[in-house]
Amino acid sequence: MLHHVELWVPDLGRAVTSWGWLLGELGYLPFQEWEAGRSWAMDGVYIVVEQSPALSAPVHDRCRPGLNHLAFRVAGTRRVDDLVAAAPRYGWSLMFADRHPHAGGAGHYAAYLENEDGFEAELVADRDHAGASRTEE
Repeated sequence: MLHHVELWVPDLGRAVTSWGWLLGELGYLPFQEWEAGRSWAMDGVYIVVEQSPALSAPVHDRCRPGLNHLAFRVAGTRRVDDLVAAAPRYGWSLMFADRHPHAGGAGHYAAYLENEDGFEAELVADRDHAGASRTEE
């Protein structure tokens, strides 16, 4: 099982605004806080954002070797849509808008969001056991 993910960010304030909102909406709870970082945890897994003085570049580029994106299960298509609607207020923009919500293929209901620092989060509508997207909350 995954223990934690640590994202080095160029601006902690922006990261706390974007990642803090998204992780909170997904059910993660504040876990740790220190001068250069924050973390949120759920079910024994935590996600860290840290503005490290050891950063070797000023921006994240998801197309370079390394982390491309984090994908999260979301409880149904309606919840994906609600998060997409609220995301711009927290520094996220919708990627692949011309193909949303099926940018991942016809059978894949998801939103691809990018924050102001170039990090991508994929929000995937969870499926029930029959394979149909759940739309209830």
